[in-house]
Amino acid sequence: MNTKVTEGIRITVNAKYNEKLSYLEENSFVFEYHINIQNSNPDKVQLLSREWHVFDSLDDPHVVEGLGVVGEQPALNYNESHSYTSYCELKSEMGYMEGNYTFINTLNNKKFKVTIPRFYLVYPGKLN
Repeated sequence: MNTKVTEGIRITVNAKYNEKLSYLEENSFVFEYHINIQNSNPDKVQLLSREWHVFDSLDDPHVVEGLGVVGEQPALNYNESHSYTSYCELKSEMGYMEGNYTFINTLNNKKFKVTIPRFYLVYPGKLN
């Protein structure tokens, strides 16, 4: 589990290999990651967008950008949190993800970036 606090927003990530969705013979390694976002700011904030940097040991790095997370742009009051689960497919047994979210303070309309900590995606069989 990885945690990072930026601008009063705590991001906690837990990733694991998903055997049911993976096809090793086709070099398809699927990982699921669960993210919890908690607001420690006194003001209400809203998540606007995401930017992921995905690194695969057998593929070129790529960036995934878009509005919100899994179709939502959650707004969080002080001490509220939002959790979601998503997936990443790699062509290899190892890689990692990191990135940032863009938030807006709903009181003063100031946008700010929040770091998503780097987390590793490793096929359990690779560790043996």
